[in-house]
Amino acid sequence: MLLDTPVCDFGWKGPDFTLMDARGKSFTMSERLSDKGLLVAFICNHCPYVQAIGQRFAEDTDALMSQGINVLAVMSNDYRMVPGDGPEFMLKFAAKFGWSFPYLVDEDQSVGKAYGAVCTPDFFGFNKDGELQYRGRLDDAGMGDPNNRNHELVSAMIEIARTGKGPQQQMPSMGCSIKWR
Repeated sequence: MLLDTPVCDFGWKGPDFTLMDARGKSFTMSERLSDKGLLVAFICNHCPYVQAIGQRFAEDTDALMSQGINVLAVMSNDYRMVPGDGPEFMLKFAAKFGWSFPYLVDEDQSVGKAYGAVCTPDFFGFNKDGELQYRGRLDDAGMGDPNNRNHELVSAMIEIARTGKGPQQQMPSMGCSIKWR
């Protein structure tokens, strides 16, 4: 089912969480929040929207991390319903695109629910105080031609790092619904 993300709830405080990656290493949201901010992205392996942006997402997150903005990706799908989203496939999927950020398993789906994540991809851009400032799309290319794309997420996160505030105009992200138990 195709869904759009809701409008950004500016200032909303993202609940802290600790999740493990597919190798069993744990990461805590509050410990990853830098003085430049944090991007939390809800993604999965099987979604054609995530697959379509995989390489662009790698490039954009590398650009963000080079600016001191940390990134965490969370997989909240019920991978018993969609086995291709399971931890053993997450490692291969991340390697395929060269992702250099932690890709975490939300085993009980509590983080996805606490954040109100609705689709993959669903991007949450926080300022240094953990306040939501961006809930939009990666770029304007969607599943189409990535040439000459507008790097909306990167621009928003750099603005957040610089000013603490995100852009008032944000286009919703679009993707497959999260597969809840």
